[in-house]
Amino acid sequence: MTRIPLPATVDTAPARSKPLLQEINRAMGSVPNLFRIASNSPAALQGYLGLTGALANGTLHPATRERIALAVAQANGCGYCVAAHSFLGRNRAKLDADEILANRRGQSLNSKADVAVQFAVKLVDERGQVQDADVRALRHAGYTNSDIVEIIAHVALNTLTNYLNEALGTPIDFPVVGADAA
Repeated sequence: MTRIPLPATVDTAPARSKPLLQEINRAMGSVPNLFRIASNSPAALQGYLGLTGALANGTLHPATRERIALAVAQANGCGYCVAAHSFLGRNRAKLDADEILANRRGQSLNSKADVAVQFAVKLVDERGQVQDADVRALRHAGYTNSDIVEIIAHVALNTLTNYLNEALGTPIDFPVVGADAA
């Protein structure tokens, strides 16, 4: 059970959130519970969607973005986001089951992506307090300054949804996956 209302339909959401939810419904064919719970604050929903849209036009490969989302969701213990990004990783980014499991363990089977995923987990674990060597490892793997900033932005974006879902008890509306990736 959620800790605040979960609008049952687009029509029961706050007025300023309705057009945003209608657009999500057009784009996805449904409105996942994450967006419904976030719609309680039209400003928060708009901010989330704005950053999501901006980062979708960034330099990071979509599969790397999903890998980061999976690693961060697992690190933050967000069952909703682990389920959602396992589904999206498999169906949109075309990640296989072994890759998804590796991502949830804070790794990747792709050598370049592995550096980004490990960096993302370190950002979560160390609350942003990474070392010069961590950034050098990203550069050595071929990540640009733009990529590095975007990796950090993706960690922040995913942490927002992780915290939102965990703090408010968002019901999982994606196929549920096991909580432990170890």
